[in-house]
Amino acid sequence: MIKEQLLLEFGAQIKKYSKNELIFTENETARNYFQILHGIVKMNNYNEQGKEFIQGVFYKQQSFGEPPLFINVKYPANAEALTRVELLVLPKKNLLHLLHNTPGIHLNFTKNLAKRLYYKSIIASEIASQEPEHRVLRFFDYLKNDIYKVEGKFALKIVYTRQQIADILGLRVETIIRVIKNLEKKNELQIINRKVFR
Repeated sequence: MIKEQLLLEFGAQIKKYSKNELIFTENETARNYFQILHGIVKMNNYNEQGKEFIQGVFYKQQSFGEPPLFINVKYPANAEALTRVELLVLPKKNLLHLLHNTPGIHLNFTKNLAKRLYYKSIIASEIASQEPEHRVLRFFDYLKNDIYKVEGKFALKIVYTRQQIADILGLRVETIIRVIKNLEKKNELQIINRKVFR
């Protein structure tokens, strides 16, 4: 998103997190900009019954948790390392200084935030109104076309567990298992050694 060298020039530090380690927690004050060098991060909440809802999953060269930095509110979700993670961490005041001094980067930053908001609105609409098969395919195609940019049938290996897919899409894990089997029968997905390919 923002070049590593530029972030370092503006005072970013490289920090490492172990798998399942919390990077920040819900209701914590937002103080830093986070950009992923290596690994995968999820943002999540838990309801009163302890059920997890995954707000988003972020990958190499993506950032996460920025909106609270700009509107001075607390984080609405936790950020947790799904794998071993290495992050560039830039204090809020340094990020604002960087954006103020580099209009081109500021514009790209805004575009990326707008893309994320657009995706969230699509997912919200899918959760509210679409059938489970449609939701699953839409999510997999988002990963294939927008995140990994992979071409070709069955070229993308889905790295999520069935439970994580269910948590992201607001479905039960049993529903995800059934949907994936049905989509394989329709030749929309392929399952090899229990791994799903789109």
